[in-house]
Amino acid sequence: METTTITHETTLNNWGLPESLTLLRTKLFHKSKTEPTFKFYSLFNQITRKDTLEGAWIRVRANKGSPGIDGISFEDIENQEGGVAVFLETLRKEISEKTYKPQPVKRVYIPKAGGGKRPLGIPTIKDRVAQQAVLLIIEPIFEADFLESSYGFRPNRSAHDAIEKVQTHLKSGKRVVYDADLKGYFDTIPHDNLIKAIRRRIVDGSVIKLIKLWLKSVIAEKDDRGKTRMWRSKSGTPQGGVISPLLANIYLHFFEKYFESFTDKGRKIKASIVRYADDFVILMTEHMPALIARMEEMLEARFKLTINREKTKLVDLREMGNNLEFLGYSFRYERSLRYNYPCLSVSASKQSVKRVKERVGQILDYRNSFKPLNVVIKDLNRLLVGWSNYYSLGYRRKAYNAVNNHLDYKFWKFCTRKSQRKMKLSGDVATWHEFAKVNGLNFLTYGSA
Repeated sequence: METTTITHETTLNNWGLPESLTLLRTKLFHKSKTEPTFKFYSLFNQITRKDTLEGAWIRVRANKGSPGIDGISFEDIENQEGGVAVFLETLRKEISEKTYKPQPVKRVYIPKAGGGKRPLGIPTIKDRVAQQAVLLIIEPIFEADFLESSYGFRPNRSAHDAIEKVQTHLKSGKRVVYDADLKGYFDTIPHDNLIKAIRRRIVDGSVIKLIKLWLKSVIAEKDDRGKTRMWRSKSGTPQGGVISPLLANIYLHFFEKYFESFTDKGRKIKASIVRYADDFVILMTEHMPALIARMEEMLEARFKLTINREKTKLVDLREMGNNLEFLGYSFRYERSLRYNYPCLSVSASKQSVKRVKERVGQILDYRNSFKPLNVVIKDLNRLLVGWSNYYSLGYRRKAYNAVNNHLDYKFWKFCTRKSQRKMKLSGDVATWHEFAKVNGLNFLTYGSA
């Protein structure tokens, strides 16, 4: 019993959920783990349980987010007559009586890290809670199946875990890396293939029907003239949906399974895969053309996905100067001046440093001169804390110095522009650096790294 609790707690995230729901998720997880071929027939009633819907509300409310196309906010629901209890009971009845229908998903666009814009779907809060309720029940089942090589959008796993695993494989000698890029993965997953993948574990028709409703949701998008255009999705899992990350993981899980079973003339290959959502790398002791060809054929022929040939590449880190970029980090081997042998260097990539410098420049742009200095410093601190928390692995000194130097210069320009009186300070950057620190600006610190 003690072992069961430990295994469960390190695999699922039950934070904030009712105790009865946590127990149910534990049972589902261990049923799935101990019986890998078992198919779950009766899950629909678990979704409409009171504690499941309450847990779904807790999770969705904690994630905050803006209203969907109906304009109804969390505060509107909480302040209505009967509050959240009435909202959840109404939703429970609709799902139970099978009259529930999702509303159109509001599409907006957000900037992509590498340039361009990424489409984001915003379901209504009601639909988010319904999706979360299904997620809470089916997630433990698939979590029991998912492989150790998968890290994205999973409980108690992070990008840092994936980065550290890449480091481990490189240090073990797997220094030839196939760096894959899938074109528009979330928007191109074939619905029929995805449903087949889900049916390998879940054959409850009512649950499958709910998932199909969300996959085929109507998308609502405003054009440049402000006119709303609507169409029904024919492929993909709309980004922004609560259940979309899990569905995306389920689909690529079977690709990982195929990779794990691959052999060369009956022998297990010396290669490993590390996947974070749709980003993955295959690490090999040497270039394996047959393996790569089989994997690409599998992705495109069987999984109906598109490999972005322009961004997909083979990186040989056995050669000095070659560089692998994965999840915003740069991996390369450099000769140690002290010990005269190759050492693995892991640090924030040049693109990651460039992007944060651009964001600093936006906050300290002359168009923000009207903002009080304490507000600007608060915005900068929020940016810097988040960035430094993510890029805290490996060698930090060079990247952190580059960001700090840029911050010094931009802050000096901002303050001297902001006040015609120059705030009674001298014009050199060093003076403004001390002024910024006194006023609470948190420059990046790297300790001994």
